[in-house]
Amino acid sequence: MAPGLEVDPLLDDPGTRIVVCCGAGGVGKTTTAAALGLRAAERGRKVVVLTIDPARRLAQSMGIDALDNTPRRVKGVDEASGGELHAMMLDMKRTFDEIVEAHADPERAAAILGNPFYQSLSAGFAGTQEYMAMEKLGQLRAEDEWDLIVVDTPPSRSALDFLDAPKRLGSFLDGRLIRVLLAPAKVGGRAGVKFLNVGMSMMTGVLGKVLGGQFLKDVQTFVAAMDSMFGGFRTRADATYRLLQAPGTAFLVVAAPERDALREAAYFVERLAAENMPLAGLVLNRVHGSGAAWLSAERALAAAENLEESGMAEADGGQGRDRHSRAPQDGSAPARPEGSLPPRTPAATHDGCEATDGAHGESVTEGSEGRRGPVDASRGPSHLLAAGLLRIHADRMHLLARERRTRDRFTALHPEVAVAEVAALPGDVHDLAGLRDIGDRLGAGHAELPQARE
Repeated sequence: MAPGLEVDPLLDDPGTRIVVCCGAGGVGKTTTAAALGLRAAERGRKVVVLTIDPARRLAQSMGIDALDNTPRRVKGVDEASGGELHAMMLDMKRTFDEIVEAHADPERAAAILGNPFYQSLSAGFAGTQEYMAMEKLGQLRAEDEWDLIVVDTPPSRSALDFLDAPKRLGSFLDGRLIRVLLAPAKVGGRAGVKFLNVGMSMMTGVLGKVLGGQFLKDVQTFVAAMDSMFGGFRTRADATYRLLQAPGTAFLVVAAPERDALREAAYFVERLAAENMPLAGLVLNRVHGSGAAWLSAERALAAAENLEESGMAEADGGQGRDRHSRAPQDGSAPARPEGSLPPRTPAATHDGCEATDGAHGESVTEGSEGRRGPVDASRGPSHLLAAGLLRIHADRMHLLARERRTRDRFTALHPEVAVAEVAALPGDVHDLAGLRDIGDRLGAGHAELPQARE
């Protein structure tokens, strides 16, 4: 059994200054980050939620028309305890521009901002978003204006790419290409041009044909203008990396009780351990439950079949309660009276955990319609309606059992990881009330729900 994750003590601890939510896509990570921020604010802390995910869900759920690179105060938050909630979304290019403007004189800053290569780099060069996320997080923490910073990371494994930003930046700045491009500017004058012609003749011959000579000139101009700033980039990135390793930071891995999501969660846990990052625990989102978990799927199906047989017996006037005795002599399937439900074919299983049904192998899902469609009381007697409900319950118990097995596999591999389970909601979260509900469930999360009986 995994230890329970205590969310409220984590949020209330004044020593907790940064909470980073990471996980695969589609598991409710953005909602979890927003709910944590709202809960912390209403418990008295001044909070800013930073999302790196360009989706607009965070702004919509907080009642804000749009988020940008500046923290915006969220209205409708209960501030009786003295807390505040602000939200923002990383603007990669604007963050890069702010760094240039802050660390270069006006003339050099104007040259950099107007450089075509810089404009391409700041607008979407590979790895720039992750590094700018590090920069923005470092800026927010350095301002010391916020009691708590909650970071919502991009989906999939790229959510941890910002951990590699300092290493990638150092490799880039120390690379041979940068040293060659910097050399002419450092030598200066005609000698610099001569050095460039000799040292880069082969490279410019190839790249010039592919990319054009103007591109190479733009790159060289950019590197020369940025030379004095490179050391600052590396220093700040390393400082932010150490900040993520500090005791005041807590990583929360968010997952759904599904094989793929928990496989990604295991990757995050192992990667964080390898980087010596402080892991607070796992938030297992959208966990299903049942108010009648004591009734196993097997017993529910048996009861449904008994009720259906009773209905068939009533339909033929009570003559012969053995359904097999009613099979036609020609070997065809026995006729069913109108309004009765067909006997259920057990779902096939894949690797012992993924139940499927139908020709397309669709996953079994819970819901009011069940596996056979909506139950209509007008189609038959009340006991046939009860049979349909029992089958729906059996489907739900199979789902609970699969989720339990998937969760148990993860906890067996990582028994030290604390877990908070958040029960599934009937609909999507789109406002502060929904976020508050998620926060309440997080605060009351337990490592183990009632066990399902198949």
